[in-house]
This record gives sequence, structure tokens and C-alpha cells, in this order.
Amino acid sequence: MLLAIDVGNTNIVLGLYADRPEVADVATTLVRDWRVRTEPRMTADEMALTMRGLLGDYADEITGIAALSTVPALLRELRVMLGRYWSDVPCVVVEPGVRTGVPLLVDNPKEVGADRVINTLAAHHLHATNCAVVDFGTSTNIDVISAKGEFLGGAFAPGIEISLDALASRAAQLRKVELVRPRSVIGKNTVECLQSGILFGFAGQVDGLVRRIVAELESTHGGPTTVIATGGLAPLVVTESTTITHHVPDLTLLGLRLVFDRNFR
Repeated sequence: MLLAIDVGNTNIVLGLYADRPEVADVATTLVRDWRVRTEPRMTADEMALTMRGLLGDYADEITGIAALSTVPALLRELRVMLGRYWSDVPCVVVEPGVRTGVPLLVDNPKEVGADRVINTLAAHHLHATNCAVVDFGTSTNIDVISAKGEFLGGAFAPGIEISLDALASRAAQLRKVELVRPRSVIGKNTVECLQSGILFGFAGQVDGLVRRIVAELESTHGGPTTVIATGGLAPLVVTESTTITHHVPDLTLLGLRLVFDRNFR
């Protein structure tokens, strides 16, 4: 079985794939997935203990590992963990120099995060069109991909939880609220006002950015464009967005599976 590890700023996501390379659609072979909170000071041993605890009996069935980390402090610990606890298993850690097959058509390719590269690979695998990937995580990232699978750049915006935390900490009369859809856009109390502003405000922000991106992309590369949502907070916004056409929760895990296949099969 292949273990995919995505170490992000907010969460560590694990995906376990059945070792069935004959299956054309690798997304159908995802057996289990887990999500735990990222602890920036986690050691390699703590990381291994957490992962092996989640995997249970699956831990001894791992035949390959594909991993990435967007947290620099944890990238070294990730490498140490893999060398210490899975030294006999083929591993690929996505970083500069690893074969991904993704052309990075930006000013400084080394600045592009591993997760953005992997999402590009997965989006192009799923759709042979231009793509815009909206990743709802710690930040809201919109990555732009040509129909040839080229990474063209994108846009960043503050994430939903970051914005809510900042608002609650800077406004004395406001507080953190449950992120759910309010009864209406016009809130009747403080909680509903916050929920409305966060949910519908972010949907409007994403739709506005995506429309501008799609117009520019299709004017230079032709069309059409597929808009994909992913990330832990995507379910909050997908139903309110008018531009998102697909929701792929495990897009990054799929990309890791594809990178492993590209490097070891």
C-alpha cells in the first residue's frame, strides 16, 4: 500500500492507497484518509508515533511513501522520520529536483510550494482543460494551470480561519463562531452577522478572483477552464460559490500518488 503524507500549516493529512497500478483512475483506490492538527514543534519520533497510531495494522503493509511539507521546520523531521521508521520502503519527498512533470512558468520556480505543484499535477490528470484550483487552507490559494499541465501562477488571500481569528482578536465585541451557514445573508444577531460575512464574503471573494483569472487565462490560452475546490475548509464555501465546478477533497493526496508512480513505476 502507498502512504501519502501532506504536512500543511494547519493539518497533517494522510491517505492510504491500494497498491493497484493497473487501475487507470488512481483516485478510486484511496482506502482510508486521516487528518490531524499540525504541531510545528513536533519531532520525528512524535510524528511517527502519531502516524503509526492512526495507521494501526496498515503500518506494516506500507510498500511506498510519497510526502510533502509546506512547513520548513517539519520538513527535516519528516525526512528523519522516514529514514528512521520506514528506511526499507521506497520514499519520495516532493521538493526541488524531484520529477513531477509540471513545468513551472513563473519568475522563480523555487518559490512555488510543493503542494501547489502537486495540486497542479492532480488537476491536470483529472481534467484535460485549463484549470483553476482553489485551495481553502491556512491561506486561500488559487493556482492556475494551462491545458498542457503548465503551472502559470495564481493568487493568495488570507484563509477563512485566519480572518476569523484576526477579527475576534481585534474587535472587543466580536468572538469566534461556528462556521456554518446562517439563516439568511442579513444576520439577526452578532453570531449570524459574523457567519454571513465570513461565508458569503469569502464565496464572493473567490468568485470575483476566479472570474478575473478565467477571463485572463482564456484570453491568452483559450478555453474552457475547470474550477476545482480542495482543502479542509472547501465544503463551507463550495455550495455558495457560483464559479467552482468540482470539489475534490483529496486532490493533494492524489497528486502525491501520481508523483510516486512517476518516480518509482
